[in-house]
Amino acid sequence: MAQQLTSLFTRLGQVGFGVAVVGGVVQSALYNVDAGHRAVIFDRFTGVKNVVVGEGTHFFIPWVQRPILFDAKTRPRNIPVMTGSKDLQTVNITLRILFRPKSEELPKIYTTLGIDYEDRVLPSITTEVLKAVVARYDAGELITQREKVSRSVNDQLAERAAQFGLILDDISITHLTFGKEFTQAVELKQVAQQEAERAKFLVDKAKQEKLAAIISADGDATAASLLAKAFQEAGEGLVELRRIEASEDIAYRLSKNRGVMYLPNNQSTLLSIPPQ
Repeated sequence: MAQQLTSLFTRLGQVGFGVAVVGGVVQSALYNVDAGHRAVIFDRFTGVKNVVVGEGTHFFIPWVQRPILFDAKTRPRNIPVMTGSKDLQTVNITLRILFRPKSEELPKIYTTLGIDYEDRVLPSITTEVLKAVVARYDAGELITQREKVSRSVNDQLAERAAQFGLILDDISITHLTFGKEFTQAVELKQVAQQEAERAKFLVDKAKQEKLAAIISADGDATAASLLAKAFQEAGEGLVELRRIEASEDIAYRLSKNRGVMYLPNNQSTLLSIPPQ
């Protein structure tokens, strides 16, 4: 009985070992492709297969085959470039690129460029396109026609990237500056424009003040002419009328002041004190 149990356990151990070995072999022959990724199979005998493997779990032949995983999602990349404008000004420009590989081109990309294809392609073609486009504009046009420049860069860069199996979903200019000399020249120009505007304001102000003085002088002349005409027609009566009006006004103002007392002509003091 004991011998039979020993034989049974031995067989179970052998079966378990066999299952473990088979499980290990199967496990080593499986690989996963995560969401947003693609795989390319390298075969030791035939090279890179012209087949792109999608998401999920897949089989491969251990030692003979090797899966190479690629990220197929859209990713950002900032590329700074220093170049020159049409008027020989130094231009520092940075592009933000959203790129992804064409899935069907992944075998060719891996064969010709390798797994780090974006580092090999994007900086070089971006520098090439930017130098060609920026050289057609002077510094002022790069600022005033920025949308046109961006559109030209977008079209040419997308065309160049397509030759390497890349898709550019978006291209934008995020940074645009010029050399120190150009920046100083722009600042001096702005100061000169501000001084010119201030001088123009002072000239306009002087003209308005002169015009106001002329209008005031014309008004005074007209008033004097009217007064002279009134004197001719009314004689001294107009002067007497103005004197009476002035006296009434003075009397009214004095009556409102508590510190002023009014004395009639025939009385020199406020109180009549009998002599002793």
